[in-house]
Amino acid sequence: MGVLISFVVPVRNDATRLETCLRSIQSAQPGADSLEIVVVDNASTDRSPEVARALGAQVVTVADARVSDLRNRGAARASGDVLAFVDADNEIVPDWGRAVLDNLRDPMVGATGSLYCAPINATWVQRAYDLLRGRTLLRADVGWLASGNLAVRRDVFQAVKGFDTSLDACEDVDLCHRIRAAGWRIVGDPRLTSVHHGDPGTLRDLFKSELWRGRDNLRVSFRNPIMWTAIPSAVLPMIDATLLGVGIGGLLAFLAGRSRGVYAIFAALFLFLCGALVKVMRAAGRARGTSSLNILQTLVAACVYDVARALALFTRTSHRNTRNKTAATTEA
Repeated sequence: MGVLISFVVPVRNDATRLETCLRSIQSAQPGADSLEIVVVDNASTDRSPEVARALGAQVVTVADARVSDLRNRGAARASGDVLAFVDADNEIVPDWGRAVLDNLRDPMVGATGSLYCAPINATWVQRAYDLLRGRTLLRADVGWLASGNLAVRRDVFQAVKGFDTSLDACEDVDLCHRIRAAGWRIVGDPRLTSVHHGDPGTLRDLFKSELWRGRDNLRVSFRNPIMWTAIPSAVLPMIDATLLGVGIGGLLAFLAGRSRGVYAIFAALFLFLCGALVKVMRAAGRARGTSSLNILQTLVAACVYDVARALALFTRTSHRNTRNKTAATTEA
């Protein structure tokens, strides 16, 4: 098609996975002269910049910025008609670029991508998290896609003024919301498979990552024009926070000698578990061959997820504190 795809890859201290990411991008190019890679380095102290340059990428160095700002700066440096945002801990499949251009042949499609997949050597927490996240199984219009595996027309990106740099999290939900509100479609496509090596590997990692990711949930969900399909993801944490408050209140009452406090504890716990179980059964219904053990593990992960998202309504955890040696994200 003669369209230049510019890949924008934000990174901070993730040299090993960056190399895997960039090599996957090189194999996903749609043509010999149609690939450009811009790595936006967030003041890494490891070999990330050197790895990027060795693999033919331009490197833009930024000091201590939000990931939304990193992506915007990479987009400003890029020259392509299509901006492909791929995080350094993601690995895309061959022919990813061809599928992007195929979807963007329709002038009403403003963006395309797919939900992440867990790595092959995933821990049980990563498998459970992957089940909860779901999978892009059919080519169809969707409400939003994660910005670590997302291709956007440059003119569309510029029309909606890029990522909101005031957001610490949920910047991809916000961008997709504005793209759809402006009249363009967003298409999910299973051909755009992306393995996310940064999925949380332990329950502790899951709790910390969702405590951070949920911090801007309410702010984005209730922006005008309101996208009603996003409201449940904002309301459910508020319900869970209320149940946690009731449970804690019941515990304090019980410890103060009021035996009826135990009823509040059990009622809150029962309703909380019911909400998590409904989420798990819906996720299991989308997948095939889900065992009883998978369901139990996913229920545990869902409970941790829900508690973290509820507490995120009241905390302002720094993303720097959510990083760890095995599951560090690139969104520093």
